[in-house]
Amino acid sequence: MQQTFFFQALVYLAAAVVMVPIAKKLGLGSVLGYLIAGIIIGPVCFKFIGSEGQDILHFAEFGVVMMLFVIGLELEPSRLLRMRRSILGMGSLQLFITATIVAAIAMAVGVEWKQSLVLGMILSLSSTAIVLQSLNEKGLMKTPAGQNAFAVLLFQDIAVIPMLALFPLLEGSGGNTQVVSSHATATLVSGLPGWAQTLIVLASVGGIVVTGRYLVRPLFRLIARTGMREMFTATALLLVVGIAVLMTGVGLSPALGTFLAGVVLANSEYRHELESDIDPFKGLLLGLFFIAVGASIDFHLIMSKPLVILGLVVGIMLVKMTVLAVLGRFFRLRNDQNSIFSFSLSQVGEFAFVLFSFTSQSNILSKEITDVMVAVVAISMALTPLVMLLNEKLVMPRLCVREIEADRESDVQDDDSPVIIAGQGSFGLVVSRFLRAHNIEATVLDLDSDNVDWLRRMGFKVYYGDASRHDILEIAGAAKAKLIIIAIGNEEKRLEMIETIKKHFPNLRMLVRATNRFDAYNLMNAGMMHIYRQTFDTSLRVGIDALRMLGFRGHEVTRSAKTFFMHDERTLKHLAAIRNEEEYLSVARENIQELERILQADLASRGLYVDEGWDEESQIAAAKERV
Repeated sequence: MQQTFFFQALVYLAAAVVMVPIAKKLGLGSVLGYLIAGIIIGPVCFKFIGSEGQDILHFAEFGVVMMLFVIGLELEPSRLLRMRRSILGMGSLQLFITATIVAAIAMAVGVEWKQSLVLGMILSLSSTAIVLQSLNEKGLMKTPAGQNAFAVLLFQDIAVIPMLALFPLLEGSGGNTQVVSSHATATLVSGLPGWAQTLIVLASVGGIVVTGRYLVRPLFRLIARTGMREMFTATALLLVVGIAVLMTGVGLSPALGTFLAGVVLANSEYRHELESDIDPFKGLLLGLFFIAVGASIDFHLIMSKPLVILGLVVGIMLVKMTVLAVLGRFFRLRNDQNSIFSFSLSQVGEFAFVLFSFTSQSNILSKEITDVMVAVVAISMALTPLVMLLNEKLVMPRLCVREIEADRESDVQDDDSPVIIAGQGSFGLVVSRFLRAHNIEATVLDLDSDNVDWLRRMGFKVYYGDASRHDILEIAGAAKAKLIIIAIGNEEKRLEMIETIKKHFPNLRMLVRATNRFDAYNLMNAGMMHIYRQTFDTSLRVGIDALRMLGFRGHEVTRSAKTFFMHDERTLKHLAAIRNEEEYLSVARENIQELERILQADLASRGLYVDEGWDEESQIAAAKERV
């Protein structure tokens, strides 16, 4: 029974459904949940997965291919061109420096120089699947750390191709310099002269660009006209699978080919439809990949050589982390971004499984070395979510505090303004613009140096400084100012700032941004009276506009919205004091029903019904009749 397809599918799905929510609930992220699920159903625990785990691992690598296609859809070619400095500069330096250091260490412990060089190149790679999935989950892909991590990973994926071409030469096998695929199988160009292989590779890449630009759009337009969603999905999958097969056939990385296709289609009108169709398959295959990685960890080998393997894992991750941190500093990443960048890329990547398999089959590395290295790779990948969590909880808070002193000096000045604004994001920017339109130039503080520089170029007076520090507030004129508008996005930082102001500037009135209702509860319990929920007012305004478009009188729905606002503000203060979840739900339901009764009674008494003929559709119809 264990060998049946449906039983295996049941095991994988059940493991994912059970472990991933638990891991997410514990704050560990879905990647670690998948890895733990793989360990549990693997040979070390319940033994549901045996030797077939390696086959599933290779199959599930297609999830990485799909992930890079989706990422390519989000990158316009012009944006990719702007990233060339990170891709070519940071990516090449990371690979060269890490490979050199690892090879030197291997030679120092007695490994032959050719094998040392092979080990250095393989271990310099990082995991595209784990890093991008983890950064996406945490919303860090758009940050400088996320963009530079992606650039380095893209360069590494490209570098796998010349590595595979170079490895046979390091074994001394002579002229076997053909470029082989990432799975070490014979390609369509095997046996052809070098110049012919190069021409075919270039023609394949050019074919992807031309097809994506001129043929795929008309094809999707034709498929879309059928109105059959499943055909669109099938066509999207056909595109990705076809490119993967073509790239593998000519000896290139399928992930690189599909990424290129995604970039070409980034400006397509079908981009979002393609992304939504591919995304479920990508997620499932990536989950399967992570489970297979967890199941492939050879705990029997680890238990036989625990100090050697764990020492290698820690040593390799520290070397990579150090190299990445130095490069991040050289490329002027801020301390917090550099920390994310270096910690996230410190593991060894999934391509190492392929490369070690290739080197073992080619007798470049001995089976003893490859077995140990495969265990090291799997453990380093499994530790990545924990390492990133360690960075987030312990390292980054300390770096962010030191960054003001070590990375960039605060340039805050006292402008003698009656208003200070802490945080010049989208919320604070609207407030400062509104004040400036009324001839009040607020003193604005922000801790994001990139944001400060950008706003200064836009003509705004913004100072770099941590508004939660009383000495910075003192310099900014908090002792003389009348108001401070706390608009920073970090909820914990807001509460910390409130306590600082209460202690050092008790006469300074605080107007505080709240992210949502529950954040507002915390602020109210901290003694704040002037709280502004960033989505609440906007949501009401949308409701007003919607009712007006449906034919309700504008002044009447505005009055109704004010009633809604005042009632919700009153109940907010009551609910903030309730700690028991069941009591909270009961009271919240009663308040919602009471508000609905009030508004409906008001609606009936004031005749707040739709004025037929005043709604948008009726006006359009009447205009057409007159024509």
